[in-house]
Amino acid sequence: MKEITAAQITEAVAALCIKANKILPQNLEARIHEAAAEEQSTVGKAVFDDLIANLQAAREEDLPICQDTGMAVVFIELGQDVHITGGTLREAVDAGVHKGYTEGYLRCSVVGDPLQRVNTGDNTPAVIHLDLVEGDNMKITVCPKGFGSENMSRLQMLTPASGREDIIRWVVDAVSKAGSNPCPPMVLGVGIGGNFEECALLAKKALCRDAAVRNPDPYYAEMEAAILAEVNKLGIGPQGFGGTCTALYVNIEQGPTHIAGLPVSVNVGCHVTRHAEIVL
Repeated sequence: MKEITAAQITEAVAALCIKANKILPQNLEARIHEAAAEEQSTVGKAVFDDLIANLQAAREEDLPICQDTGMAVVFIELGQDVHITGGTLREAVDAGVHKGYTEGYLRCSVVGDPLQRVNTGDNTPAVIHLDLVEGDNMKITVCPKGFGSENMSRLQMLTPASGREDIIRWVVDAVSKAGSNPCPPMVLGVGIGGNFEECALLAKKALCRDAAVRNPDPYYAEMEAAILAEVNKLGIGPQGFGGTCTALYVNIEQGPTHIAGLPVSVNVGCHVTRHAEIVL
């Protein structure tokens, strides 16, 4: 049995909150540079230049890439041979978010109640997704999620009579309706299967997958490419000013579902789709 203290978790989460908000994952930044070179629109190229300059300025000045430093979404893969000491997992994670957002001078955007809307002042509580896995390690992934893009996300309960082309059309329509609101070029996480809530979680997991990793099933990898091609035909372009790159990449995660249903969701991310991880 391996012991991990609540204090260790708190320090790790705090560091990840700050890192994720200031430095993009390497493969995502590389994809942005690739897309800038591929962009056909003169205005679109100029917008890409600004986005790349912003990434560099954030790195050099030690500042957040975006002023919306997001709601803290925390994925935890907890080995079943791990024993957490000195506090609960929830307490440790929220303490880490508190520390990261206050000491890192990140914008605190969470309200404690959806209708009374009083800011909690430290971006807590976090949204925690926990998976119990084999082993004695704990993998923590912090994904700060801004709401300009989150608000453009969609979920639809299709029927089993729907198929691949129907899903592609639905995702493309969702992006078309989103327009410039998610600060394109976008990253799209698509969840297919499960039930109502599992489908949304699949889309969130897909959104946080590395830019360089395609779906291991060739059927879905090809579908990722097909959706990307159709989305980029929309012409929304970087920041909505028109162009050939509306989305940087599309990730699909799929799961078993009921014989009577076909849930589909799309979690939209802006070009600053942030995440950072550590293994304790």
